[in-house]
Amino acid sequence: MPFMFDAFSPHLLLLLAVVLFIAGCVRGFSGFGAGMIFIPVATAFILPSTAAATFLFIDSIVTLPLLVRAVRRCEWPTVIPAVLGSVIFVHLGAWLLGNTDILVLRWAIFAIVACLLLLLISGWRYHKPPAAPVSFATGGVSGVLGGISQVSAPPVVAMWLSSSKDPEVVRANLIVFFALASVGTFVAYTLNGFFTREVFTLLVIAVPVYGLAIYAGARSFRNANPQVYRKIAYALIALAALTSMPALDTLFR
Repeated sequence: MPFMFDAFSPHLLLLLAVVLFIAGCVRGFSGFGAGMIFIPVATAFILPSTAAATFLFIDSIVTLPLLVRAVRRCEWPTVIPAVLGSVIFVHLGAWLLGNTDILVLRWAIFAIVACLLLLLISGWRYHKPPAAPVSFATGGVSGVLGGISQVSAPPVVAMWLSSSKDPEVVRANLIVFFALASVGTFVAYTLNGFFTREVFTLLVIAVPVYGLAIYAGARSFRNANPQVYRKIAYALIALAALTSMPALDTLFR
């Protein structure tokens, strides 16, 4: 039987591991951002569906310990409608992921990451307490983006950062949202046949690397300067988006 990693070169596995570690550190610290770093780079080398399914699996499983504290701090009245919107509309995103040309998907993922990064950097916020319909609609947009690319954070981040709540509450909202919304994404990805042999091969390396990174990022959350860390996270996201542009393939690969 062929060696299980034959489908991936050692250099590719190392590259993906390094990018995933950086993404995991950001996720563990802030509660979001890992998909915006990992997915654009990964889809430049492997199928978008493989990258998305791999990231969904590791992000859902490895981040489960973060839920222990988050479920006690999150705002359930705004989290639940957002989760419902995501679970419903993720199927549209998954359908697009399975039925769109790979090059078109890569450009779409780049555009999604770039536009949502600009939204985060701009400081734009929804300056009202999020009512249930707003939370539902925002969750629906996140669901579509998550189904396509696993980059679903910015809409809900922009919504929850608009409040005057403590950053730890916002972080708890994000952790609980992603944990619950991922259930719907698992169903959508399973129905579309995205969990392939290549995905489970990558998980052998991805799970321990991501788990260690999540731990490191979560530990640093207590003492790090949020403003400085946010700038670093944005810079890493921008670098990942830039290096993944299909137009720059000849330069970076």
